[in-house]
Amino acid sequence: MSPQTQTVPLVDPFQRAISYLRVSVTDRCDFRCTYCMSEHMTFLPKKELLTLEELDRLCTSFIGMGVEKLRITGGEPLVRKGIMTFFEAMARHLQSGALKELTLTTNGSQLGRFAEDLAALGIRRVNVSLDTLDPQKFAAITRWGRLPQVLGGIEAAKAAGLRVKINAVALKGFNEEELFSLTEWCAREGHDLTWIEVMPMGEMGEEMRLDQYWPLKDLRARLAERYTLTDLAERTGGPARYVRLEETGQKIGFITPLTHNFCESCNRVRVTCTGELFMCLGQEDMADLRAPLRASADDTALEATIRAAIARKPKGHDFDYSRQKVAGQVNRHMSHTGG
Repeated sequence: MSPQTQTVPLVDPFQRAISYLRVSVTDRCDFRCTYCMSEHMTFLPKKELLTLEELDRLCTSFIGMGVEKLRITGGEPLVRKGIMTFFEAMARHLQSGALKELTLTTNGSQLGRFAEDLAALGIRRVNVSLDTLDPQKFAAITRWGRLPQVLGGIEAAKAAGLRVKINAVALKGFNEEELFSLTEWCAREGHDLTWIEVMPMGEMGEEMRLDQYWPLKDLRARLAERYTLTDLAERTGGPARYVRLEETGQKIGFITPLTHNFCESCNRVRVTCTGELFMCLGQEDMADLRAPLRASADDTALEATIRAAIARKPKGHDFDYSRQKVAGQVNRHMSHTGG
């Protein structure tokens, strides 16, 4: 990597510095969550996925251009064979100080196996996707998942010293009645909690999306009936807006891509498991990074491709559920793009 790439940061056309990279390492998962995947998914051929070595080169190039936060996603990242060698490779950037945070989003199923090793590499927190504490409902929405395994993984993460943030997708008619029980469980366990509006990703059926859609303004109003909510100015570099519940002291986040567009401060890009760089989650424009990775062992072309793509980063997305239709729908499954 040339000295120049170390000193010229990635800045998009709207003067937003790109300091946060989310990388999907696999499209595979051991669950089949109904809002994320179809039950009988056709997964990508192995040759189409970036190798662990290619993922190392790609992430290292981004870090050399100013990325300070790296989140590993999937699918389920911990089901990828040999994934710990990739985490070990990325940990060298934590040790050098170039990377300020290395983290992952997981369904929690494999944390019992990997939590201690992840903590030993310098990972300090993980996001765990968990929409319900009801074992039967959990089995229904994940199709293949078992709640005790996930709760055991969360306990293993806590025991290893990892901070756990729970991500729950707000689903009307599914977990509405668990709003308070999930909040109280997180308070007891010391977990922060972020609610996410369901997003129009993948060929899941328009009617299903509209039936599931639970606006977070309604969820927040219900929380305010029981708790005192204090808005926090805190920004983590992500799309969430936070409140503190004064009665419990815990932090609750709201990610509202539909009712509140969070694009103005967007500092992140996403790379799929096949090396497609998406400058915006809600737009189809992308750049192929796999081709320059495989064309040369030198990273010059890769870095040029990244910079050219960032120069096309749009101001925002256009998800919209108005007029009872899904506008701005994106046909990629979340498991492909990365959660």
